[in-house]
Amino acid sequence: MDSNGFSHIFGEGKIGPFKVRNRIKYAACCVSNFNTRDGFLSEREFARDEVIASTGASIMTNQGAYPDKSGEGKAYHRQLCINDDRYIPGLKRIADLFHDHHAVAIQQILHGGRYGGIDIGYCIQPSDTPQTLRHFRPPRAMNTDEIAHVIEDHAQAAERCVKAGYDGVEVTSFLGYLMSTFLSPFTNKRTDAYGGTLEKRARFMVEILDALRKAVGPDRLVIIRLNGTELMDEYGGNSNDECIEIMRIAADRGVDMISMVIGWHESRQGALGRDVSRTQWLPLAEKAKKVIGDVPLAFGPRLSDPYAADHALATGVFDYWEICRPFLTDPDLAHKLERGQPERIKPCIGCMLCLAKMFANQPYICAVNPRLGHEVEPEYTIQPATVKKKVMVIGSGPAGLEAAVAAAGRGHEVVVFEANDHLGGALNPSSKDIGGGEVLQELLQYYTYRLKDLGIETRLNTFVDRKVTADFFPDVVIVATGALIAPPKIPGIGGKDIMNAYTVLDGGDITKIGQRVILLGGGKVGLTCAEVLASAGKKPIVIETNRRVDFDVSTTFKWRHAGLVKELGIGVYTEAQPLAVENGGVRFLDKDGKEQFLPADTVILAGPLAPKQTLVRDLEYLCDELYVVGDAVMPRSLCNAIHEGFKLGARI
Repeated sequence: MDSNGFSHIFGEGKIGPFKVRNRIKYAACCVSNFNTRDGFLSEREFARDEVIASTGASIMTNQGAYPDKSGEGKAYHRQLCINDDRYIPGLKRIADLFHDHHAVAIQQILHGGRYGGIDIGYCIQPSDTPQTLRHFRPPRAMNTDEIAHVIEDHAQAAERCVKAGYDGVEVTSFLGYLMSTFLSPFTNKRTDAYGGTLEKRARFMVEILDALRKAVGPDRLVIIRLNGTELMDEYGGNSNDECIEIMRIAADRGVDMISMVIGWHESRQGALGRDVSRTQWLPLAEKAKKVIGDVPLAFGPRLSDPYAADHALATGVFDYWEICRPFLTDPDLAHKLERGQPERIKPCIGCMLCLAKMFANQPYICAVNPRLGHEVEPEYTIQPATVKKKVMVIGSGPAGLEAAVAAAGRGHEVVVFEANDHLGGALNPSSKDIGGGEVLQELLQYYTYRLKDLGIETRLNTFVDRKVTADFFPDVVIVATGALIAPPKIPGIGGKDIMNAYTVLDGGDITKIGQRVILLGGGKVGLTCAEVLASAGKKPIVIETNRRVDFDVSTTFKWRHAGLVKELGIGVYTEAQPLAVENGGVRFLDKDGKEQFLPADTVILAGPLAPKQTLVRDLEYLCDELYVVGDAVMPRSLCNAIHEGFKLGARI
């Protein structure tokens, strides 16, 4: 079977006694926080599981459930629980659902360990190594009786998985959860049988694996997730070679599959964001596979490229493509590959918003998939419109495009108007982000194909005013005109040599920009522009009025911009007030109230941002329905733009 160029992804496989129809494993992708506070399955979660079941993966892993009654293993407020038979019926619903879709059903057991105890004020681990992140609970070192009790908790949880009808269990030994803290010399300072040499640090893992095998029997699966690298060198964690040796120990213990994961939650080096190459971690998978031999290896960190995945499967780098965030973004990913339509996949943009929400103990969301977590709500489903309407979308940024696609999906006649000669709006300057921003052009490609598939007309180079709108005679107008940079009201700001950050990033000629650059305004726009210029050899300095230069950056990306500012030598003045652009430079007050002057060859306006809302007033009496979405409401994030566009388009 060729499967349209992805024959290895859609080739048959075998894991333990089970034959599977393809080489796709649905990862236990994050804890959703969709369930009840006491760990029972919610209808919101089950609706999400129905989406998971429809993905076409041949192995489906349910998200991690904590196994203990003490609450020490509970890492998230609404994490699933499996510490009592009361939870079996809910978990069985998921197993049955996965089986109905002809998949091997796996239940993950997740004891939070160092990141657990969320409701009790402390966490447990092998030693009392302090936390490096303040929001985790203070640790308590475990005694041998407690170790034995945790192993028994895992065994009993596995027995409940069998009763619930699962084909196997997956245990977490990665990211800083309990088992990985025993394996790591950073968190394991013990001098007894469970600490010291690598073999002794692995004893806890071995005893749990043995207990799980006894609990599930020889005909069901035992899978373990292990770090290919911890990225914890600065703390004294395991080396990459030690991580591979741990995999060998697990393989020799008879596990049916090893799933490779990258990094700890405490790692300061990026592991899964878009600044990491999609093939960054493949060499680790290749190295591990050579060591673990015939034991199947599942791999997927950052590997959202199906061509690279198919090639890796073909060359034996790993055995199963384990998909997490790309399936959150586009649950139809595998079906589109089977149809030979990879260009129509809505891409994961690696913004890590899903993790940012999860770490805030909120239900996770996806920046580009508004339906994630809302599948149970009918209003988030694209349904045929009762009355067909003529819809005018003004602006082709993410909010406008998403609204257009959703409205056309309902059967409306939709036309997109764009003042520029190309689609994309803010996606274009944002895609110049030096840390993988090109993925936003892939998102734009997705929208371009959706416009084509839905028959949505686009009118480029068309500036919309009252006359254009009146001539079009729409039933609905959606104003998605985005944001503009509002220059500070200071002397010299209107000079001909003043540039605009959006213009610089959206096709501007950087060679015409002088060496010494001052950017008035930080945030995402100013930082991205400064980083692009610095990487081209310029010497940018950012002057920002806010207390932080990254004031509008997602929590999962703040560290990344901080690293680039330091690495590229970008100057930053925060809590600074520009006074004038004059005499070849900028005069301003620093945060101490001291007046300073910085010489500049080029001055670039990067903030503050303001919504473009002129049309809102002009068009008020020209149509039956007038709406405003995205940055035209208030400049915010890509997530806000896409979600607002979808929700509006889905209800028009």
